[in-house]
Amino acid sequence: MATPLFDLTLTEEQRITRESMQRLVRESLGPQAREADEAGKPVRELLDAISGFGLSLMPMPEALGGVGMPRSPLSNALAAEDLGQGDMSHALAALQSVGAVNALMDFGNADQQERWLPELASETCCPAAIALAEPGATFEPARPACEAEREGSDYRLTGRKALVPMGAECAWFVVVARCDGEIGAFVVPRDAGGLSVTAESYMGLRAAGMTTLSLEAVRVPASDRLTHFDLDRLVDLSRIGLCALAVGCCQAVLDYAIPYVNERKAFGEPIARRQSVAFMVADMAIEIEGMRLMMLRAASRAEQGLPFHREAYLAHLQCMEKAMEIGTNGIQLFGGAGFVRDYPLEMWYRNLRSLAALHGSLMV
Repeated sequence: MATPLFDLTLTEEQRITRESMQRLVRESLGPQAREADEAGKPVRELLDAISGFGLSLMPMPEALGGVGMPRSPLSNALAAEDLGQGDMSHALAALQSVGAVNALMDFGNADQQERWLPELASETCCPAAIALAEPGATFEPARPACEAEREGSDYRLTGRKALVPMGAECAWFVVVARCDGEIGAFVVPRDAGGLSVTAESYMGLRAAGMTTLSLEAVRVPASDRLTHFDLDRLVDLSRIGLCALAVGCCQAVLDYAIPYVNERKAFGEPIARRQSVAFMVADMAIEIEGMRLMMLRAASRAEQGLPFHREAYLAHLQCMEKAMEIGTNGIQLFGGAGFVRDYPLEMWYRNLRSLAALHGSLMV
């Protein structure tokens, strides 16, 4: 029965999954994050290891190669938080297929699911992505510049999409565009005529394989337009996923800073004994708990089928503001050492900065 309350007690499956993911974060994902950031590309073995948890297979019907489990936005959000604590870039890259599968399960019909989902039915990384964001500071999800025009039994898509993780390797994209006076979504294969993918090098998320899509009169059959598309639901579920990544990364900042301020000495004592430092660490911990609870409340309501637009929006607003504050304070606590690349603080700061720019990237 749906209830406005939410229980923070993990199920046995969630507990076991989190323990395994946290082990992956400690032993592999976290230690390799800096090297991947420097190289500007993800580590394929890490993407496969994350995909091995089968998050994209869970909601997929057994007949299509999936597990056929009930959809769980809460479990997906917990997974995103854990992986974000290791590296936001790899987490975002590996979880793209989860968002694409969820989009097909939510908005596609049985024929569309049967046509496109089996290609992703693998325990290794088989990327597909949602392409919603567009270049430009004034982008608004409800008013995309990308346009789809009807031509007989096809649609012709023209426009550009930005900030698409793993775009060069994706099997297909869910492209959001203006169509017939409303907002529609179309499944576009990577090899479609007129579609080109350009690799980008951004300040943050350097290991996520970020790309820009250019669509020049790309023809898509009308049968590949998602029949039940709901832009608000896509944006809200994506906000929850992005908040979860931010909470995980902010937790990494805090966990890294606490030992440092207890060991770093100035004027003959640890700097943690200075009130300005102690209060800053305490404020970081408080804000992270607030971010986490708001994110979990939104995810819980989504899982129960309750309205969650307000909760997702507020969680995203809070995370955008406080994640940057926590990233900045983490660098401040390290003083001059926070500015150099010997420590991961500046990488986490750059990755957290992306939260305000991403749209539709991680649909839980």
